[in-house]
Amino acid sequence: MRSSLLCFLSCLGVILGYSLTVHSEEASSRQRSEPEKIESSWDDLLHGIESPEEWAEHKQELRKRYLELLRDQYKPEKPDLQIQFHDTVIVDGIYRRQLISYQVEKDERAHAYLGVPLNLRGPAPAIVALHGTYKYGKQRAAGLIENPDKAYLDHLCRRGYVVIAPDHFVAGHRIPEAGPYDTKAFHEKHPQWTSVGKFTYEHSIAIDVLQTLREVNPDKIGVLGHSLGGHGSMFLAAYDERVQAAAGNCSASFFRQNARVEAWARDHWYVYFNHIRPDLLEGKLPPIDFHEIMSLIAPRAFLDLSGLNDGDPLTQRQRVLMLMKVMDVYELEKAPQNFAFFVHGKGHSVAHESRALMYSWMDTHLKPESETKTKLVKP
Repeated sequence: MRSSLLCFLSCLGVILGYSLTVHSEEASSRQRSEPEKIESSWDDLLHGIESPEEWAEHKQELRKRYLELLRDQYKPEKPDLQIQFHDTVIVDGIYRRQLISYQVEKDERAHAYLGVPLNLRGPAPAIVALHGTYKYGKQRAAGLIENPDKAYLDHLCRRGYVVIAPDHFVAGHRIPEAGPYDTKAFHEKHPQWTSVGKFTYEHSIAIDVLQTLREVNPDKIGVLGHSLGGHGSMFLAAYDERVQAAAGNCSASFFRQNARVEAWARDHWYVYFNHIRPDLLEGKLPPIDFHEIMSLIAPRAFLDLSGLNDGDPLTQRQRVLMLMKVMDVYELEKAPQNFAFFVHGKGHSVAHESRALMYSWMDTHLKPESETKTKLVKP
């Protein structure tokens, strides 16, 4: 009788499009237990680490490796800011946009747009908005030219944030004689430093600028960006613990599982890490990778957004495995709510849903809970 019933149910399942499996007691027990771990090349992140204390100790080692990757020991002494305000425009009666400049080295000034909402009721959260590889840099971030999808300063000021949108050090007001994004002159001036060290250090100085403003809540600082600005957001959040929320959209590929890893140490144009080129040419990777750099941000908030069809599909799929391991760190730090990732199929874009996620991520982690809390409709 039981056999006839199982046969009938199996046939019914085929008709309806599903299958019926009879589990043994042992199989049912396995189903109730923890799922098997997914093994990947990113497992080394927590290899041999069983406790928060062991992770905290390892995290210190990772930070040393990260600063060495940046060659942070070769950065110049931080100068006085000497902030200058060059012009002011009121945009749609909503916010004030100012062109400013400030010292980043004793003989170098950075330029940025600063946006401050009008009629603030008190100190507001502030965001460093980083542009991608674009000749005119901050002008696009301010919504003045080119693609309005990337007008982060305008979008965020309308949401109540104070925003600074600095030029990358080889764009906008500071394009080298050799052309935009050519780092030759920089490396002649600082042969031991790296471009990533340079721009990360400068973005940290942009936070210094924000914290001088009475309109800014100094404890509520975020950073976001797309492409070069995307991995710039990750690098800054790992470098500067004043960043409480970060979001990186369509950031660059990592070192391992990357057939084009040598692009991180080109011998021309924009050179990220000049000192690792000899090792890369011999097939040796740096002693730290993106999953470890991202983990330095924990337990602070970090959102990674990427396109499966943004470059090599196999490399981008590795990103998903990598991000799963980063979540393990956030769980170990008891802050899984502070990490998230979004994977889409829109290539190297910052489409509406990506922007909405980044901006909402900032709202969740930088604004008071009352501003994001839902309410029932009163009868």
